[in-house]
Order: sequence, then structure tokens, then C-alpha cells
Amino acid sequence: RQDHSSGPWKGKTVITMNSSITSLSLKSAFLFAAITGFQPPPTLFRRRSPGSLVPSLVSVSSPSSSHTLSRLITTRLPMTSSGPFPELTVFDLDACFWDQEMYTLSHIPDESDVILGDLNGRGEGVIGVMSGRSKISLNKGSLIALQSHHDSKYPNMRVCFASSADTPQAERIGRAALKLLEVVPGTTVWDLVVGRDWKGEDINQIGRQPPLSSNKSATHFPILRELTKVRYDRMLFFDDCNWGDHCGQVERACKESDTKKGPTTVRTPFGLGPDEWATGLEKYAKNNKKR
Repeated sequence: RQDHSSGPWKGKTVITMNSSITSLSLKSAFLFAAITGFQPPPTLFRRRSPGSLVPSLVSVSSPSSSHTLSRLITTRLPMTSSGPFPELTVFDLDACFWDQEMYTLSHIPDESDVILGDLNGRGEGVIGVMSGRSKISLNKGSLIALQSHHDSKYPNMRVCFASSADTPQAERIGRAALKLLEVVPGTTVWDLVVGRDWKGEDINQIGRQPPLSSNKSATHFPILRELTKVRYDRMLFFDDCNWGDHCGQVERACKESDTKKGPTTVRTPFGLGPDEWATGLEKYAKNNKKR
């Protein structure tokens, strides 16, 4: 429970909980409890107080149980590669970078739709945004990747997005969510990726309206190659590939003429987790190791 004395939540009381618990499915929570003896919260619900700017998550879980689960998840994070690192990391959005499919949503989120919580031990910030009754949240590996990128742990790497969002409305919802979800308190995904990496220029390729299409290898990646001047073989690409093998298509079609190599790709059918992020860095380093 926190009483905010300044900012957009001035005068509002916001009850938040650790994002590690909110991201667990009910099935996972019960499995965790059975194995470890952890007692999951008996009540968990979302509350929006009349007139409040911020939706609230309310839980009767004890601080000690939340800390225990958060510590367990944190300590299981895999080691990452020591380099070389990609010059450009490209994330698909839906079911990869975050946990929702934008085409299923209808409401464009704004500041009244944010959910506060713990940003992986970095402090309280926006861990989710509501679109109607659905909460959009970054997958665990996405948050880890961007926090490390924020801390400049990957020299010369920049980030962008390549999404074949189905409709113009899905595109608008996606861009709005990027401008609200935070990497660290006070810094949104948009601030980091568009503001810092590209000096305010939106080079992201989101959607399938012309000149884009549903085929990322034919449109999204050639456009990114032209805009960024980053070679294909210096790119790392993550995609869930649940609706088509975008990774395979990009690998086959987007190659440099001299090396005959394309982007390093990683499929994330269950969303981008810590293991997938670490795998991507290691795979890229192996593919680009100097002989």
C-alpha cells in the first residue's frame, strides 16, 4: 500500500503486488505450492476505485511469501553470453515480447489503464496496462533483456520491433502499450527503444498494411535493413512463430551477399523467457565467432 503525494497518482492510494506472482498462471501457482509448500494468495482480484486513475491489483498474500517466490525466480535466471553481441535485436510483439495478441483487443490503453508493481527488483513502475478486461504485460525475458540493455550491458546493440499486427487498431493498441509499459521506473519501452536507441525516430515495423505485409522476410526486414544500415548477419530476431515460421522465412530470404548469412533467430512459442533470451545471445555469439 502506497500513498502517492506527487505525479499522476497524487492523492491516490495504490495497492500493488510483486509482478512475479501476477505473471504466474493459476495452474503454475498450484504446482509451485505443491512442490515447495508455498501458500498462494487465497484472494487475488483487480480493483478500480471510483474516480481513480490507476487500476489496482489487491492481494492478501503476505510480504514474506511474495519475497520468497520473487527470490526463487530471480535466482534461477540463466547466465548470458559474453559476446559478441548483435548490433540490432528485433522483437516480435504478440505472444513473444508480451503476453497478449493485439488483434483480440479493442481498447487503446492510456494512463488511466496502467497497473503498478515491482519491476524485477528495480522499484515500482508500470508492469501492465489494461485493454478492456485484458492485461498486457512484458514477458519475463523481455523485461530482463531491456533492463540489461538500459544498463548498456550489450555494447553497440540497439533494439526495434517487427510485428505483423492484423489490423490498424491492433497497431494503435501496440504502440500505445509500448509508450506506457516501463523498463525501469520512469522509463518506458518507447523511451528506451525509440527515444534513446533511435533518437526519437520510430523505425519499428508494426502491422501488415502496405508497404508492410504478413511476410516479415519480404517487407519488415528489408525495410529495417535499409533504415538502420545494420547487416542481416548482425541481427538477432525473436518470434513466437505460432502463426507461421517467420524465423525460418527470415533466415532463408534475408541474407548478406558476401557471407551468405542472415539474422540469428530464436523461436519463442511460449513467449520470450529468460532461457530464450540467453539462448539468443549465445546462438548469436556462436554464429559470429571470429575464426
